[in-house]
Amino acid sequence: MKIALIGGGNMGEAMLAAVLAKSLAQPASISVSDVSRERLDHLKKRYAVTVTPRNPEAVSGKEIIILAVKPQNLPEVMAELKGKIESSQLVLSIIAGAKINTISGGLNHDAVVRAMPNTPARVGEGMSVWTATRAVTKEQKQAAKSILGAMGKELYVEDEAYLDMATAVSGSGPAYFFLMVEALVDAAVEIGLPPDTAQELVLQTMLGSGKFIQSSGEAPAELRKKVTSPGGTTAAALRQFEKGGFSELVRRAVRAAYKRARELGN
Repeated sequence: MKIALIGGGNMGEAMLAAVLAKSLAQPASISVSDVSRERLDHLKKRYAVTVTPRNPEAVSGKEIIILAVKPQNLPEVMAELKGKIESSQLVLSIIAGAKINTISGGLNHDAVVRAMPNTPARVGEGMSVWTATRAVTKEQKQAAKSILGAMGKELYVEDEAYLDMATAVSGSGPAYFFLMVEALVDAAVEIGLPPDTAQELVLQTMLGSGKFIQSSGEAPAELRKKVTSPGGTTAAALRQFEKGGFSELVRRAVRAAYKRARELGN
């Protein structure tokens, strides 16, 4: 694959690292553009890719153009690239909230994939939800699938509306788990555990629980019931979650994220 990466931030670098790790492209066939000379120097040194501060130069001769800039920088980037993208090139956007019509219209280009990855992509455990316009060919869809799959799991959806929903769940979701880990570690320290011990216990419990859910084939609610003995320690803890309205609080948080995702796209 010949790839242009527009935006060398954290998620852009995660995609770059995944593509190279899976040998989907060679360093010589990848160009990266960014406004930060420091980021470009870092990426060139670490990955041996071609770098440039000029977006039109980066996309020239490439098969796939990955848009990984911040949402507020998208209008400027589209203005620079409008009329400079060939009809045979695929545009793959991972810009939060940026709808396909916005990207397609701003670039005057029909072949667009919109994806919502998340930060665990940086360790190969990401979750990416994506969709594509009718102009995207079967081969281009496969290429997009390969790139997103290199970062973890990927899920194609026909309806673009699902991407805003995915943003509220898997896109923002890692922060929800980080918050839970933070709170659980603090609580463990409060009852007397050393901070390093508390963090090790919490992190392994989180990782093990996730893998257990995946491998068990059972619903989380059923697993919760199985580990909750009447009158036991788990039951005592869960009663406090229920008193605090934990489930409703999670629903409110997801609804707020979903609302904001839709606002960003308008």
